[in-house]
Amino acid sequence: MIGAVLIPGASAPRLVRRDMIAGMKRGSVVVDVSIDQGGCLETSRPTTHSDPVYTVDGVLHYCVSNIPAAVPHTSTFALTNATFPYVHLLANLGLDRAIAADRPLREGVNTYRGELVHPGVAESQGLRCQELALATR
Repeated sequence: MIGAVLIPGASAPRLVRRDMIAGMKRGSVVVDVSIDQGGCLETSRPTTHSDPVYTVDGVLHYCVSNIPAAVPHTSTFALTNATFPYVHLLANLGLDRAIAADRPLREGVNTYRGELVHPGVAESQGLRCQELALATR
């Protein structure tokens, strides 16, 4: 089973309970790709590339944090290609006009002028969140 849950800016919810893992066939394998956000399996705990697996209730767990580090060149090129359009937008418009013009960029803003503006980050940290539209006035 592959667990891949992402709530941008927030911790992953624990959707797979330990009793569900215990009910799996011995020798089954689970991969928790959500581990960088805390994991979506109750039995998940971060592992490393050098010590990547452990067993719980006869089920092999692979919960490596930062999986892209295993392929640094490929992941760097992918990240560069994904982020360059935003760098270009920011360079041409400046921060205020860029976040006003581009919804995906605006949704990725976590802090603005000293205020926490991302609801998911605020909730996961138990902090107050200022609405970005108010913060930009």
